[in-house]
Amino acid sequence: MNDNRQTHGIKAIDKIGYALGDMGGILTFSLVNSFLTMFYTDILGIATASITVLMLVARIWDAVNDPMWGAFLDSRRPTKYGRFRPYILGMSVPLAIAAFFMFFKIPGLSEKQYLIYAYVTYIIYGMMYTGVNIPYGSLASVITDDEIERSSLSMWRSVGAGVGGLPAQILLPLFVYSTVAGVGNTAKVLDANKLSIAVGGLSLVTVITFFVHFKLTKERITVSPNQAKSNYNLFRSVRMLMKNKPFIALCGVSMLLICFQMYTQTVYNYLFKNFYEKPGLYSIVTICTYLPMAMFLPVIGKLVRKFGKKEICSAGIAFAAVVNIVMYLFGFTALSANPYLFLVMTFLSGAGQTFLVLEIWAMVMDVIDYHELLSGRREESTAYSFYSFVRKLGQTAAGAGVPAILGIIGYDGKLSNQPAEVIEKLYGIATLVPAIILIALFVILFFGYKFSKKELEKMHAKLQSSDANKIG
Repeated sequence: MNDNRQTHGIKAIDKIGYALGDMGGILTFSLVNSFLTMFYTDILGIATASITVLMLVARIWDAVNDPMWGAFLDSRRPTKYGRFRPYILGMSVPLAIAAFFMFFKIPGLSEKQYLIYAYVTYIIYGMMYTGVNIPYGSLASVITDDEIERSSLSMWRSVGAGVGGLPAQILLPLFVYSTVAGVGNTAKVLDANKLSIAVGGLSLVTVITFFVHFKLTKERITVSPNQAKSNYNLFRSVRMLMKNKPFIALCGVSMLLICFQMYTQTVYNYLFKNFYEKPGLYSIVTICTYLPMAMFLPVIGKLVRKFGKKEICSAGIAFAAVVNIVMYLFGFTALSANPYLFLVMTFLSGAGQTFLVLEIWAMVMDVIDYHELLSGRREESTAYSFYSFVRKLGQTAAGAGVPAILGIIGYDGKLSNQPAEVIEKLYGIATLVPAIILIALFVILFFGYKFSKKELEKMHAKLQSSDANKIG
């Protein structure tokens, strides 16, 4: 039997189209990272403890919702537009609508009513994001089977995510604050009306971006005829995933990475608003984080081919951990009062993180390939749904952890100016916690993820041999 399917040979248009998929999701998701906690505390007046419980309840529901959606996708026969692309496009409109209402303040409600509203809108948004993100995360493994091309797609996904995060992290901080008069001074506060208008605009752009993504992408890899005829079994798939040790380790790595990203994005917002009293500088944080990505993009492929994904990512995270430890130690000196030095250190930290940020999605495709080697089946959506859920645990750790820690240090969102002792503690929680997260991330990546350059080559050789036997 001859197999004439074109399973690789992607072009620039494929990479751009794939990048647009993550850009579409991150346009609204970055709002959650940067502004949702502050929207709840400063605009809706919800207590930090209540926000923590909200985040935990949402993740309990995700534990049910995410695997169900992944199982549904893997049990469906492909449409004429592919296995995943139609679902990405179809869920983009409800995602955009949910994002808008999540940041919309209904006037005149009580704090309890605002809390109920937050529960409903946040959980619905999470479900819609799952509806888009799981088929999108599964898409790369059916665009190409070539390792270098997959690495390229991973880089372009990171580029798309970076671009998608720019409005929330760079533009919005310049426009969504208003100046109010206090007792003897003025302060910058988050403006509900300005934020709502901005989110509405981003929601519209989200739908347009997903439509272009749908038009530019193509699914090349199909399931085998034998698998297409067989019954899908969720419990069998989960059992095989639990035997996939690289998958488990990478889930831990990704959970800590997104926890670090969300935590710093949220806490840095408070830091620049209250500690440095320069909320506009928060937009520079994103530039400092993503500029290294642009610098390393031209050489990342060469570094991967020469040293391997695990090797360069481990080295980069170790460097970022050291930088964040130094940032924390600055808190014991006058250096912590200099926001520009803080931004320089953020740039260096971003340089260390860049390798993992650019390669993490290629590593996900590697462990999904390993699942096929173990089980003999391509079940991207089930694997990615569990991977996505674990990432959400990282989001929860940050989303619930930030308000919990703010509550511990005494932050009160109803005050336009925080007490001096609270402001002093902001620097400590903005630097020590990220350093601890990065240290844990390095340990799991270096010691727990087995796919070094040589091991990965062996795995792909076995997979190719297995595929050749199936065709023959």
